Amino acid sequence: MKKPQKNRLQKTINTLFVIAVLLSVFSVTVFPALGEDETNFIALDHGYTVDYYKSYGSPVIQASITGDPEFERGETADLKIKIANTGVISGFQRLNANQKRINDSTEETIALAELEEEKGATTAKDIEATLQSETKYVEVESTASLQNVEELETGNTATLSYIIKIDSDAPAGNYELLLPVTYQYPANVKTVTADAINLGLTDVEFAKEYKTKTEMLRIPISIKEDPKFEVTKVSGSLVQGETKVIEVTYKNTRETVAKDALARIIVMSPLSTEKSIVRIGDIGPGKEKTASFEISADQDAIVKKYGVNSEIKYVDKDGDTTLSEGMKVDLPLKATEQKFSITGIAILLIIVIALYQIVSVHRKRNQNDENVSGDENE
Repeated sequence: MKKPQKNRLQKTINTLFVIAVLLSVFSVTVFPALGEDETNFIALDHGYTVDYYKSYGSPVIQASITGDPEFERGETADLKIKIANTGVISGFQRLNANQKRINDSTEETIALAELEEEKGATTAKDIEATLQSETKYVEVESTASLQNVEELETGNTATLSYIIKIDSDAPAGNYELLLPVTYQYPANVKTVTADAINLGLTDVEFAKEYKTKTEMLRIPISIKEDPKFEVTKVSGSLVQGETKVIEVTYKNTRETVAKDALARIIVMSPLSTEKSIVRIGDIGPGKEKTASFEISADQDAIVKKYGVNSEIKYVDKDGDTTLSEGMKVDLPLKATEQKFSITGIAILLIIVIALYQIVSVHRKRNQNDENVSGDENE
């Protein structure tokens, strides 16, 4: 009577053991979503796999800019970065592993199949690359700072695209952007044994162990040297109805010389000029040059300060003709000075003479009246 109870107890223990094994196996199951092959999804415990080979190698990611790495101040650019996987496997090690239940010839064939899978250790999967800037003069647009690549086998390349903005006041010179690249790769491949069928796993040949790796790549860029100008002094003032000489002094505040510079002033009614462009020659870094402009103002121009635009055309260090940013020149306009003309003076003299004659005639009458009155009294 006790024997059936003992059998039932043993069956219960066996069932619980199998359930525990299943739970322990699936508790270490990972789902990195790295491919369609089931071997990319499952990590099995040591009782269900055998490891014939160990590979030495992993992905190596390198990066370079596609196109010109030199940018101008104030530029918004689409930065193309090519990443390349240059990883190599330096060798394999045959491990002392075997399955006693199969013959040597069959096992060697299985081991060689695992060796072929080990060659995929240099393939990078689920790549994430985030471009970063450590300087305030270069801004990476945040909405596109993270780029993804699903898979990159060794010897292959992929192109990443980022938007960067160069500050208008950025000093010229070399800069470095950072590109941390994170990915996963199959660090080890094991052969799944026939015992895995007890877990309900069929048609599964290999189990792959994935590792996560991060590489910090550096992206060199440069900001172009070029002149920049500002108006440092304005001499002279305008007068209603007259033409005056206005002197404008320009300064090159940047690093390189501006060759064959032409200064231009842009005026509109009620101002005008017959010569709006003046040659001022080369302007070296930190140097100043003065241009003289003859500017006329209409007689009925409103008395105020006029803001007009000015710019400089020059030849840069690469031999290209370049136009500077616009600069504002303030020109004060004064009222016409009140002066008497010759005609006005003549008219005034005539009036004075006429008044004098009237006064003289009036005096003579008075004298005559007095003389007549004296004679009558006598």
